[in-house]
Amino acid sequence: MTALRLGPLLRYVDGSSATVWVETSRPGTAEVRCADGSGGTARTFQVAGHHYALVEVTGLTPGAATPYKVFLDGKRVWPLPEEEPFRSLPPSVIATPAPATDPATGPGLRVAFGSCHWAAPPSGEHDPVGPDALHALATRIAADPDGERPDVLLLLGDQVYADETSAATRAYLAARRGLEDPPGAEVADYEEYTHLYDESWLDPPVRWLLSTVPTCMIFDDHDVVDDWNTSASWVADMRATSWWGERVRSGLMSYWVYQHLGNLSPRELAADPLYASVRENPDGTEALRAFAAEAEADAASTRWSYRRDFGRVRLLMVDSRAARVLTEGERSMLDPGEAAWLRDQMRDGRGAYDHLLIGTSLPWLLPHLVHDVEAWSSLLCRGDKGPRWARFGERLRRAADLEHWAAFPESFGELAELIAEAGTGPDAPATVSVLSGDVHHAYTAEPSWPGREPDARVTQLTCSPVHNSIPLSIRWGFRFGWSTAARTLGRAFARHGGAGKPPVAWRRTGGPWFGNQLMTLTLRGRSAVLRLDQARAEKPRETRPETGSGRRTGARLRTVAEVLLSN
Repeated sequence: MTALRLGPLLRYVDGSSATVWVETSRPGTAEVRCADGSGGTARTFQVAGHHYALVEVTGLTPGAATPYKVFLDGKRVWPLPEEEPFRSLPPSVIATPAPATDPATGPGLRVAFGSCHWAAPPSGEHDPVGPDALHALATRIAADPDGERPDVLLLLGDQVYADETSAATRAYLAARRGLEDPPGAEVADYEEYTHLYDESWLDPPVRWLLSTVPTCMIFDDHDVVDDWNTSASWVADMRATSWWGERVRSGLMSYWVYQHLGNLSPRELAADPLYASVRENPDGTEALRAFAAEAEADAASTRWSYRRDFGRVRLLMVDSRAARVLTEGERSMLDPGEAAWLRDQMRDGRGAYDHLLIGTSLPWLLPHLVHDVEAWSSLLCRGDKGPRWARFGERLRRAADLEHWAAFPESFGELAELIAEAGTGPDAPATVSVLSGDVHHAYTAEPSWPGREPDARVTQLTCSPVHNSIPLSIRWGFRFGWSTAARTLGRAFARHGGAGKPPVAWRRTGGPWFGNQLMTLTLRGRSAVLRLDQARAEKPRETRPETGSGRRTGARLRTVAEVLLSN
C-alpha cells in the first residue's frame, strides 16, 4: 500500500490553480481533492529509489480558502486526524487570490520571509537554539484559522544543513556508514539528503504550515556546504577531495526535487525538458544526475532564479550562490546570462507592479565595516597588493565568510544601478525591497545615491535565522560593524586595498535584532508595512543543569517592530 512519506507542500498558487508536492513510499497515483470540486492527479516519478509527485490542481474558486485532501491510489493519506498532534490542527487549505478590483482597498498581499532553518528536535527534547519561528507561525495560524496568515512564505536559503548536522542525524549517519572518513558527520549522498528534508519538514506543526501556506524557496551555502562557491581556488580544493563530487551533485539533485520544482508555474513546468524526462522514464535518476553535474561544472548551463507576479507585486528570486563567476579578475555574483535575466525582469512591464521584491539569500547592504573588509579582501585576492597579500586575502576570505555582494564590487555596483533605474521615473514602483537572510540576525537599511534620488523607497530587509543561533562574539561584532568607529576603520581597510567609495551610501534604520524570527511585508495598493516577529517559548523552559539550556516547548510569535515603508 502506498503511503505518504513527506508533504504535502503547497507551492505555486494563482487565482484558479495550484501545485501540491508529495513524497510517497512507492510508485502510485497522487490525487488532490478540494471541497469545491476542483482537484488534480499525477503519477509519481522516481529518483534514487524515492518517489515523488507534483500535482497540478485546477478549477479552484478565486478568492476562497478551499480545504483539500490528498489520496494515494484512492486511499486518503492527508489529513491525518487520527494521529496526534494532527488531530488538533485545522484542515489544510488552498487560498487563492481574489480577482483584482481596487488594489488600494483590496485585501493586499502578505509576504513572510526568513532563512536558516536548522532542524528542530522532536517535541520535548532539548533544543539548543531555542523555539522555531516556523513552528510558532504554525501555532498562531492554527489557533485562528480565519485570522491573519501569510499569502506566501519566502524561504531564503539554508532550508537544510548538510554540513552542520543534528545529534539525531549524526546517529543516523553512523548507523549507515563509518564517520572516520570524509565527509564524516556531514551528509554524503542523495539518500542522506532525503533524511535532512525529513528531519526539517516532518515536525507536525511545520508540516501542516507547509501544507497550507504557499512557499517560494532558494538555496544558500549550507544547503550544500558552508562557503559554497566562495572562490575559484575554493572550488579547486573541493574538487580535489574524494567526496565533493557526490556531495554537490546530490545537493543539486535534491534541491531540484524538494525545492526548485515547486517554485515553477504549471506553464514553466510544462516547458521544462528535464521535468518531462524525469516523469516519462521509469527512473529519472541518471537524467537528473547528469543535469546536476553540468550545473556544477558550468553555472551558465542552468538558471535557478525565477520570477513570480502576485497581482501588482513582483518577486525576483535571484540565485546569488550557484550563478557566480569565480575566476579572479572576472569575479561576478551573477554570470552574464543571469545578470541579463535580472535586468530584463526588472524592466519588463514597467508600471505593471507597485512593489518590487528582490530575493537574494545574501544581503546586498551589510554593516559598513563588513562591507569594506569584504571589498578589501576581494582586491587582495585579485593580486592588487602582490602574491603574499593574495594568499592572505584568500585565507581571510574563507575563514571569515567574506563572500557577500560586497566581495563582488562590480556586481554590487551593477545591482545598485539596476535598483536605481527600476525605482526612478513616473512608472516606478512605490517600493523596492531587497529581501535577504544568511547573517543570523535581522536589520533594515536604506541606501542613497549621490546626486540622484529614486522615486521608490528602497530598503534592505534582512531576516534570519528562522531557527538557529549566533555566538555572543558575533552579535557584538555586528553591532560594532554599524558604528561610526567601525565605519572609519572600514575606510582604512578600503584605502589600503585601493578600493574606491561604493556607488551608494546607506544607513541602518532598524535593528540589529537577534533571535529566531520572521519578517512580514503587508502590501496594499502602494502602501507597505513591515513587521518583525520573534519566536518565544509558550511557557518557562525547563533548565538542564548540565547545559543551562531548556527543553523544547511550544512557541509563539511576538511582534518586536513594525514600520511603515510607504503610504
